[in-house]
Amino acid sequence: MLSDIEIAQGAKLRPILDVAKQIGIQENQLEPYGKTKAKIDFDIDHEKIKKSNLILVTATTPNKSGSGKTTTSVALTQGLKKLGKNAIVALREPSLGPCFGMKGGAAGGGYSQVLPMEDINLHFTGDFHAITSANNTLAALVDNYQFNHRGKPTQIRQVLWRRVLDVNDRTLRQITTGQGGVTNGVTAETGFDITPASEIMAILCLAHSFEDLKERLGNILLGYTYEGKDFRVKDLGAVGALSILLKDAIQPNLVQTLEGGAAFIHGGPFANIAHGCNSIMATYAAMQHGEYAITEAGFGSDLGAEKFLNIKCRAAGIQPKATVLVTTTQSLKLHGNVAEADIKKPNAQGLEKGLANLKRHVESLQNLGQTVVVGLNQFHFDTEEELKMVEDFCASIGAAFARNTGFADGGNGAVELAKKVIELVETNPSEGIKHTYSLEQSIPEKIEAIVQKVYGGNRAILSDKAKKALKQIDKVNGNQWPVCIAKTQFSFTDEASKVGAETNFDIHIDQLIINAGAGFIVAVAGSIMRMPGLPKEPAAMGMDVVDGVITGLS
Repeated sequence: MLSDIEIAQGAKLRPILDVAKQIGIQENQLEPYGKTKAKIDFDIDHEKIKKSNLILVTATTPNKSGSGKTTTSVALTQGLKKLGKNAIVALREPSLGPCFGMKGGAAGGGYSQVLPMEDINLHFTGDFHAITSANNTLAALVDNYQFNHRGKPTQIRQVLWRRVLDVNDRTLRQITTGQGGVTNGVTAETGFDITPASEIMAILCLAHSFEDLKERLGNILLGYTYEGKDFRVKDLGAVGALSILLKDAIQPNLVQTLEGGAAFIHGGPFANIAHGCNSIMATYAAMQHGEYAITEAGFGSDLGAEKFLNIKCRAAGIQPKATVLVTTTQSLKLHGNVAEADIKKPNAQGLEKGLANLKRHVESLQNLGQTVVVGLNQFHFDTEEELKMVEDFCASIGAAFARNTGFADGGNGAVELAKKVIELVETNPSEGIKHTYSLEQSIPEKIEAIVQKVYGGNRAILSDKAKKALKQIDKVNGNQWPVCIAKTQFSFTDEASKVGAETNFDIHIDQLIINAGAGFIVAVAGSIMRMPGLPKEPAAMGMDVVDGVITGLS
């Protein structure tokens, strides 16, 4: 059996100009990066966007088995095209951290990938590097400001801005800068987050235009001066410099699926530490140029889909017509406490227990006003009995069901799922979004609403540090913003080990971070880290370039 990278390297790619022309994008709107990828410059047409059918793809709670959310997004797009629909997928860009860490790649899999796979997984068009550079240029400018205003009332009393790097490097989580004497700057405790957690990443993904990007950059809160004033990027005078670094990165990237259809890939915040959605600009592009626009939100629906619906859709003025919830029998068995070594074997009892996780995700999405179809990624070892068990269970909780073999069969394997999506869009589309909270509620009330309505927990408990931050949030008028909870992706709780559908638990909020430019409050729960670490055996150790060909990138 061919590996993902072998399948990708064996594919014959269409020239990106041909891909663009097929969806109505002209050559003068393209900025090519080689022959098979390009950035696009387009004028947003909201009337066309309103006519598109936006489909959200999310998943049950992730675990070691995985669910295949990106693969399903690509497969569904290919399946819709098999049925004669003009379908375009809009995805996030992979981060180098997970690619070289545990994941090994994030461009789909099997015969449902986006191409050129190696480029997308690695440096691509340089967007992540631009965001990293902008973030760290800002950090350097802040440090320089501190050095030249030391001892003055205008000096920042508490610098909130941290550096970022697109690697998994736990040793950089907490550092001390400015050591070695006064000429090296002001000594300060700080640290690194991973690039997808940067507020500039969130801003890039939520900006409607370059002008909106600049305004949001100017609103970034850097800290508070000794005079008691909040100090922002516009006060520092750095908006122009950051804009220069991001002027190309704001444009969506156009590539193609394995079957030659158009795909937009842009932005890459993680849903466990950020808002987990690709850029509004890329989603607009897919909707404007496609009858169907397929997009995914990171990790399980409790993280990615919740933030997509409560944060991104609010900012973009869009809403999905249907939501696909991806799962597998193996993943559900792990949630039913079946040993990892046994999840490919028939185990009706373990599967039945794991269905509680599926049920909570379905009900949460339904409470958000979504019409749900469960897309089950089918494997050769799945039994008809167990597949029928999942299908019947979905019917009992009011969710549609479809099997998907897109990994092995490409678009043909997703035709059943595509037909079900079309049926729902035409006969029973999602209602208007029923947001989990209103923007008028307080920050603690918003967090608790998510805990109760989405996670199925009891309440949110704020630390003293988090409670203290509420005063700062009030000072910058942040009470009217959405909240973005950063917590483990492996559980509805804030403890990764509690799989399945835990009940009777609280969520512990350690700190509240003001993202004034992005326009939301990050609530950090449990022991989640905004700079991941590498696993014991990083995927990087199995990668190489042999005779000019990249190997080991799966």
